[in-house]
Amino acid sequence: MKRFDYLKAGSVAEAVSALAAHPKARLIAGGTNLVDLMKYDVEAPGLLVDINGLDLKRIEESENGTRIGALVTNSDLAYHPGINRRFPLLASALLAGASPQLRNAATAGGNLNQRTRCYYFYDTATRCNKRQPGSGCDAIGGVTRIHAILGASDSCIATHPSDMCVALAALDAVVEVEGPNGRRDIPILDYHRLPGETPERDNTLSPGEMVLGIRLEGEASPRHHTYLKLRDRLSYAFALVSAAVDLKIEDGVVRRARVALGGVAHKPWRDLEAESLLVGRAPSADAADAFIARLLSGAKGQGGNDFKITLAERVIRRALRQAAAGTPQLQHEKAIA
Repeated sequence: MKRFDYLKAGSVAEAVSALAAHPKARLIAGGTNLVDLMKYDVEAPGLLVDINGLDLKRIEESENGTRIGALVTNSDLAYHPGINRRFPLLASALLAGASPQLRNAATAGGNLNQRTRCYYFYDTATRCNKRQPGSGCDAIGGVTRIHAILGASDSCIATHPSDMCVALAALDAVVEVEGPNGRRDIPILDYHRLPGETPERDNTLSPGEMVLGIRLEGEASPRHHTYLKLRDRLSYAFALVSAAVDLKIEDGVVRRARVALGGVAHKPWRDLEAESLLVGRAPSADAADAFIARLLSGAKGQGGNDFKITLAERVIRRALRQAAAGTPQLQHEKAIA
């Protein structure tokens, strides 16, 4: 770990100013991702801006939705009565991730901005365009079991590791940010990026911007939802493939379908055109087949992760059945319904 300066920010304005003035500055809250990266010499910030003293730890409910402060811990968010009542899909996804100890420290803003867990990104002896732009990607042609099957590029085949963000994508969340040019809202589907030729950019934040909170607006299904996560072991593991499903079903017909995948791309993966194939129909195997064919039409394996395409098909089909039946996956019971 290299030497760095430290600043305890007394206000959002001070934090933003420090980020804007120091290109190598990084925000630190729970530190569950950044400290790991610093230990491995993947990140070497010149300045750590501690934001733990800021007033960003509240969950605020209103008639129109819920606002989650960037410093709300994953545990507080997962067990909040209002979240469990209004957005149980989010609570379920949070409990599927990490461990209780990590959830006690990790924050909503940090989860949103966590970096990939690609083996090659963490190994400074290998080439990685995300870690060192233009150096190449040793993952391509390497060990690819955990890598992307959708939206990858010749520069990067890494995946986004978050469970929370997959649920947020399915719930059409909005990310509130502040920077040198003021505040703005970013729809969650526009927040994370595909790698393209600039995989070092994980999201669409501008220089000097920081996350203030996350808004959940409108409605979510209290019954017809599920977060289904398949991984190499039953806990404390990142998703090989996960699916967050939120359905609105009236009179036996799907009126709204929102489905996001995790573990398959550089960002949580949604296809609004594919979702339209589920709407206006009764939940059925035929509707699921049409949806899956469209959603995974561009899927491409890298050899070691070819199995993920078939696994994704099965995860989506099972998740749609769980949501339609109103039997969401229970995270404290690992058996898949």
